Amino acid sequence: MRNLLRRLPLRWRLTLWYSVLVTIALAAFGGALYRTVSTSLYKNLDASLSRVATSLDYIVKQKQQESRRPLRIPRRRRSPVLPFDIAPAPADTLRSDSTADEPDIVWMAIYEHMLLNTRTFVIQIADTSGTILWHSLPSRDTLPMFAELVRNDQLPPPYPLLKTVHVGSEHYRVAAVRSPTVEIVVGYPLTEIEQTLGELFATLKIGLPLVLVVAVLGGYWLARYSLRQVDVLTKTAQDITARHLNVRLPMPPVNDEIARLTATLNDMIARLEQSFQQIQQFTSDASHELRTPLAILIGELELMLRRPHTVEEYQAALASALEEVVRLSKVVEGLLELSRAESGQVEIEHELVDLSQLIADVCEDFELLAAEHDLRLDCDIPQFVRIVGDRARLRQVLINLLDNAVKYTPAGGTIRVSVAVEQPWVHLRISDTGIGIPAEDIPFIFDRFYRVDKARSRKVGGTGLGLAIVRWIVEAHGGSINVESTEGVGTTFHLRLPLVPPTTDVQRTVTHSHAQSS
Repeated sequence: MRNLLRRLPLRWRLTLWYSVLVTIALAAFGGALYRTVSTSLYKNLDASLSRVATSLDYIVKQKQQESRRPLRIPRRRRSPVLPFDIAPAPADTLRSDSTADEPDIVWMAIYEHMLLNTRTFVIQIADTSGTILWHSLPSRDTLPMFAELVRNDQLPPPYPLLKTVHVGSEHYRVAAVRSPTVEIVVGYPLTEIEQTLGELFATLKIGLPLVLVVAVLGGYWLARYSLRQVDVLTKTAQDITARHLNVRLPMPPVNDEIARLTATLNDMIARLEQSFQQIQQFTSDASHELRTPLAILIGELELMLRRPHTVEEYQAALASALEEVVRLSKVVEGLLELSRAESGQVEIEHELVDLSQLIADVCEDFELLAAEHDLRLDCDIPQFVRIVGDRARLRQVLINLLDNAVKYTPAGGTIRVSVAVEQPWVHLRISDTGIGIPAEDIPFIFDRFYRVDKARSRKVGGTGLGLAIVRWIVEAHGGSINVESTEGVGTTFHLRLPLVPPTTDVQRTVTHSHAQSS
């Protein structure tokens, strides 16, 4: 069954589940309605019967106390108010009384009750010996006596006693009370209630299936209408390929779940398009970077093989070839490092690093290189600035940035390195008075193989991967890097790295950092 459901289309599965739920809901509603109506009818009938029986019992007691005479058989008479005769019980069961002209207690109780109650009940009154004094059944049948009603029941019986009995060909609901002088049984035929419940059941039997059919058809239409947008998305998605990543799925007019799914898929396609563009750009740049030194290397080797050369010429050719091989090696190493970093294969060490000492050591190493290019290197570094990170990788960042500053700053310029603590960050600035970067090139300088001046960059020996590696290392440490530059004035790189959390237990911080890295 489960496999069969899985093979059905989604709209049919939704319709099926919807039909099952509606069927259960309608069945529960129909059952609850029938039970509620039935309970209400019987409850109201029981209340009415109880009220009539107790009222008659009270009236009989009151009239008997007022007249102080024993109960006797009421005479047959026609009521001047009621449109029917009040008939006495059969003659063979009645007792006569010599005082026939005096007030009749039973008759007065019955007459008073019928004047106050418009609903006609079957009434039977008997004395305590079981002799029926009066009853209003249309036939010679009588209602059960009180003793018969309480037979096989627990004693004492409730007041009034309520039961369903069979009289003649009909079912009656009766309420019975018994006092020291009289037994009163009041009944009402259940034909009306049973007819009402039968009509209700017939209505539910016809109406609920019709409602179910309408609900199922509406559910199918709703499922089909709701999934129509999915069909549109499917057809559009089938047209999206690697060559058509600029296509976007149509947004539905209503901001619902399908619209949010469509927006998410469009965002995913946009990211895929950007990734494909980066891959294409990377492939193009990498091919260009590798093709140029290879072309130079091939050309020089072919030139050396065309004719004999002197030892000096061979040495010059080999030196040029070695230079191109070294350039290729740097490009390949940079690409491999970035590739491993993006795939998560490069692990960043988390140890306590004295950033102040690390920057001072690197600046000391670059003082000689700056002096060779007639540059001034100023360092403003406060002591005891510590962070948690990878010492070797941070050193690589400093070397790359200072190396670029030296390469692109003319003789007589100045390079400045400063550190400022701005809780919870440490702000590192490396600025120069070099040639600067054009404003239109600044957003792209951290991309792989991007060069502002390709001819000059090749002359100074750059691979176009240094700043991309710098950004990856800084971001891997939870920091950020950005650049400010004015063409012909200079460039400033801003690095922000998180400081060590304020704690007296340095070892605890280092251990926690190791746990996060693992």
